[in-house]
Amino acid sequence: MLNLNHVKKQYGRNVALNDISLNFSRGKCYGLVGPNGAGKTTLLKIISSIIQDFDGSLTFTDSPRAKSKELIGYIPQEICLEETVTAWDNLSFFGKIYGLKGQTLKLRINAVLKDIGLTDKAKQKISTYSGGMKRRLNIGCALLHTPDLIIMDEPTVGIDPQSRRYIFNMIEKLKEHGCTIIYASHYMEEIEQICDEAIFIDKGAIAENGRVDELLQRYAIPSIYLKGENCLPKENGDFTISPKKEGHLILTESPLLAMEHVINHCKTHAVQPEQLELSQARLEDVFFSLTGSQLRD
Repeated sequence: MLNLNHVKKQYGRNVALNDISLNFSRGKCYGLVGPNGAGKTTLLKIISSIIQDFDGSLTFTDSPRAKSKELIGYIPQEICLEETVTAWDNLSFFGKIYGLKGQTLKLRINAVLKDIGLTDKAKQKISTYSGGMKRRLNIGCALLHTPDLIIMDEPTVGIDPQSRRYIFNMIEKLKEHGCTIIYASHYMEEIEQICDEAIFIDKGAIAENGRVDELLQRYAIPSIYLKGENCLPKENGDFTISPKKEGHLILTESPLLAMEHVINHCKTHAVQPEQLELSQARLEDVFFSLTGSQLRD
């Protein structure tokens, strides 16, 4: 429902985005990942029409709505709420910005309050809300006009597990209704859990994109994780060993043989590993292998 063709954006001599071409389909959640300064925010602002001065083209398809304002629900990382009034008042304000009024507005406010789990808190001032409740209301304000495309920029920063579950459940429901979601996050486990596809961006360019399961399979390196004092064999054979957390990651094309090698070493030296397991590939590992960058540079 959205096509980006050769999108470029410069700030003076600084190239923020360099020849970005992407296609977004209905009913899918796309994870946008990259280190700080990679161009994620610029890309989101172009898609949401906040930035309109750029090279290339952006085309919305398969929608009867003519204006991007009606198509898009934008959820910024910063919480944009008036804390001196109630949740109902905040939702009413944003609903009117999108042209809702009367009974239609009331029905949408009630529906959104139910979706974000704040029906019984609707008449409380935002200043009394927890951080997670504010995050959920921040999302609700962008859903009042039932947008086709929803942009979420770090929507779960600093929230409680209950609010995170509400947000994930909302995303699943939105996908079932044919909405497209672009979900920017530093939390790679969230991208794996809720996104159908992942887009890795670095230095203003697309490093890789595709279905999450396909990317994990394509870039996965067989490995085992070992934690324990004196459990690492001195003769490593064809294994590549690197530190990870409090133990070591052993990279090998034959993980079961490597595990057997470690077990025999432990038996011979009468030591007991604290942890020995096959290591599952993660999107964070894929990103590091593509860019060599830390996610929070």
